[in-house]
Amino acid sequence: MPESGPIAALPTHDVLNVPGPMPDYDLFAHDPALREGVEREGGAWALAPCAALGRDIGRAEVFALGAAANRVTPLLHNFDRFGRRIDEVEFHPAYHELMSIAVRHRVQSIAWHEPRAGAHVAHAALVYLMTQVEAGVLCPMAMSYAAVPTLRVQPELAAFWVPKLVSDRYDGRCIPARDKAGATFGMAMTEKQGGSDVRANTTRARPVGTAGPGEAYLLTGHKWFCSAPMSDGFLTLANTERGLTCFLVPRFRDDGSRNNFFIQRLKDKLGNRSNASSEIEYHDTWARMVGEEGRGVATIIEMVHHTRIDAAIAPVGIMRQALTQAVHHCRQRRAFGKLLVDQPLMRNVLADLQVEIEAATMLGLRVARAFDEGASDPSARAFARLATAIAKYWINKRAPGAVVEALECLGGTGYIEDSMMPRLYREAPLSSIWEGSGNVICLDVLRTLQREPAALQQLMDELRPAAAARRELADHLRNIESLLREGELEARARTLVQMLAVALEGALLVQHGHAGVADAFCRTRLQREPPAVYGTLPGDVDTAALLARAMVAA
Repeated sequence: MPESGPIAALPTHDVLNVPGPMPDYDLFAHDPALREGVEREGGAWALAPCAALGRDIGRAEVFALGAAANRVTPLLHNFDRFGRRIDEVEFHPAYHELMSIAVRHRVQSIAWHEPRAGAHVAHAALVYLMTQVEAGVLCPMAMSYAAVPTLRVQPELAAFWVPKLVSDRYDGRCIPARDKAGATFGMAMTEKQGGSDVRANTTRARPVGTAGPGEAYLLTGHKWFCSAPMSDGFLTLANTERGLTCFLVPRFRDDGSRNNFFIQRLKDKLGNRSNASSEIEYHDTWARMVGEEGRGVATIIEMVHHTRIDAAIAPVGIMRQALTQAVHHCRQRRAFGKLLVDQPLMRNVLADLQVEIEAATMLGLRVARAFDEGASDPSARAFARLATAIAKYWINKRAPGAVVEALECLGGTGYIEDSMMPRLYREAPLSSIWEGSGNVICLDVLRTLQREPAALQQLMDELRPAAAARRELADHLRNIESLLREGELEARARTLVQMLAVALEGALLVQHGHAGVADAFCRTRLQREPPAVYGTLPGDVDTAALLARAMVAA
């Protein structure tokens, strides 16, 4: 018998002209638009924590954690092996490692841990970075971040919970929060019959003893969507005799016993599969009232408002990673005698994607700065309410198209699950649905314009200096003013919000952005409708300058 040895490679199996795996790279150092934006919007002090996260998560083994956490999805255990009800969700260890990385780098807490100018800009930048590796952990991160302002409405509850939410230590065990150094929060508002119309909720609450803010209640009802059900506490809505009210539901009661938090099933979702989303039942579930009775929507709205900034910035990170994967492929793959990245039409596509991503990055970070300024400036607070909704709507509408265009740059390879492109594509629509789908957001914009004229004035003040410097923006602004004068805007709300979004992006680029990016944006997004497909930049656009800003490590 012949001696055993390595299998000889067949000539037809030589691997030629196939890009290798993505090398380790620094996500922050190789993203000039993000670095410039963080510094410009008041977060210069946050360059160091952003750089630390960018280096940490740019390693191949961290990207592999994201793949593993999605390959082995969460598993619900309603009972333990002895028949006791436990309602626990088991995650792949990779998910817990990713959660630990996010919490250690204060993705959910930097804005509250460092309460100074640029704090929310820093938070937005960390979200943008972390979502490029795995978006599933961003749901509990966003809700833990956003729960803080609502909890502070009830100081005695905030005194216990906020220090745990602001901790840099992750503890994924299902044990009472009093025994943990850090905690995470979730939210449960949506019911089957209401959806976004939360005032249609039927969950009931009755006092255990004394009624009123901070007091104990028992809740009974059904929540159709509760994301991250293994969180330590949840903000939720239920009806009392005075109407819809906000409550805090912990997984464990104050005495350490398990709360009646019954997980009926986990949702089988299109994307975001590493994160558990569930349907839950309250049956005499112990809770504490947060804020004024009967004003639940007003109480919880700050949480919703803060989660919307995450829903606006996360898809930018997804687009950025999709482009990074496309550039990596095109710099190594040859066709028709030269590298794809040197083919004029491919360069146009990649450069056009870079224009879209830089505009969205600038818009997201500018909105985050408004959160920082809004703490002491009412006009900035009004601008933040309006601009957050505008940014969330428009960036999410652009994300799926951008991701699929980047996927196509890889050809058939991009359609294979071994690449991360299908996962990015499945993730792209989520934030558009979360915390208000497109129509809900556009109607919110109309309500804000009607109720808070100062918000529109602040937005126009933001646009006019740039409009004076660029004819296309001036023409676009006149079209917005004409549409606003027409009245009866509900049927055209999407048109208005889109126009406001590209006006804000254009103004930011003209005043603060890279000159080549600003020029390409104004000529392709303001002179005409934003492109339905990418790769339609005019022939005289300096694609080399744009691609230089998109390139990462070879």
